[in-house]
Amino acid sequence: MKLRHKRLALVAGVLALLAVIGALVVNAMRSNLVFFYTPTQVAAKEAPEGKSFRIGGLVVSGSLQREGVLSHFVVTDGAQQITVRYRGALPDLFKEGKGVVAQGKLEGATFVAREVLAKHDENYMPPEAAAAMKAGAKQ
Repeated sequence: MKLRHKRLALVAGVLALLAVIGALVVNAMRSNLVFFYTPTQVAAKEAPEGKSFRIGGLVVSGSLQREGVLSHFVVTDGAQQITVRYRGALPDLFKEGKGVVAQGKLEGATFVAREVLAKHDENYMPPEAAAAMKAGAKQ
């Protein structure tokens, strides 16, 4: 094999290796993406079925029910509401009437959360949640 052919084979091998690495990285990133949806978007069937996503809004006052480590509460964006079920200890900052983001899957009409994140500051709300709350309040 000539030196020129060896170099060409080496370059082709390196390019193939880079393509495989790139495909693996893109696939890993795609599978780890978790999108944010509002209760209105979930009610409109815009949220993926059978896949994990985040839902956010305000916890409806008087909706929290606890049965040991199992909690049920309702999240609203001002227009629609969805019931959330969570097994585990709720964050210390979790309160009715305050903002919350829950990650999990939709099972029927109930959102089953794997993780619940409470708003950590009086002034902060994710831009997507703030826009959704404004849009929900207008409807």
